[in-house]
Amino acid sequence: MSHRRFEEVVLPHLDAAFNYARWLTKNEADAEDVVQDAYLRALRFFTSLRADNARAWLLTIVRHTWYGRIAPRSGGYQTDGLDETSQEPAAETLDPEALLMQRQTIEDVRAALEQLPAEFREAVVLRELEGLSYKEIAAVTGVPIGTVMSRLSRGRDRLLLILKSAVSQVRAS
Repeated sequence: MSHRRFEEVVLPHLDAAFNYARWLTKNEADAEDVVQDAYLRALRFFTSLRADNARAWLLTIVRHTWYGRIAPRSGGYQTDGLDETSQEPAAETLDPEALLMQRQTIEDVRAALEQLPAEFREAVVLRELEGLSYKEIAAVTGVPIGTVMSRLSRGRDRLLLILKSAVSQVRAS
């Protein structure tokens, strides 16, 4: 196996792996540990990569690493929040009020996502934030495409309810 080939194929997907791990763990430090372990596993099992979709393959390894190591030790998901500045779109052209509103919206969506049950959050993050297809999500999570579609639909519905509830609470106060 060529280490150069591994780096060419897998390295471009490390940001996606870290983002996914952060959503799984809800904790930067645990996400770093998961990605490091997953990267080592990916290097070790690089010859098992059969398709051109290294991204889904790596995310599958990240998922298995987290479920196999972090989740059992921690009793599930961590409660620490995510880094406020990560994954935030560039906003150099926004005025201060618009920038504040954008940051609040990002914070509200992030908080709502964290309230979703794990299987719904995972499906929504992989589809909406990572841009994976239904087929890729099915491969990463190890469930049928119909289950992916159901989880996405139910996850989006719950996310919408959470966000609507948050808006109602703000208006009521």
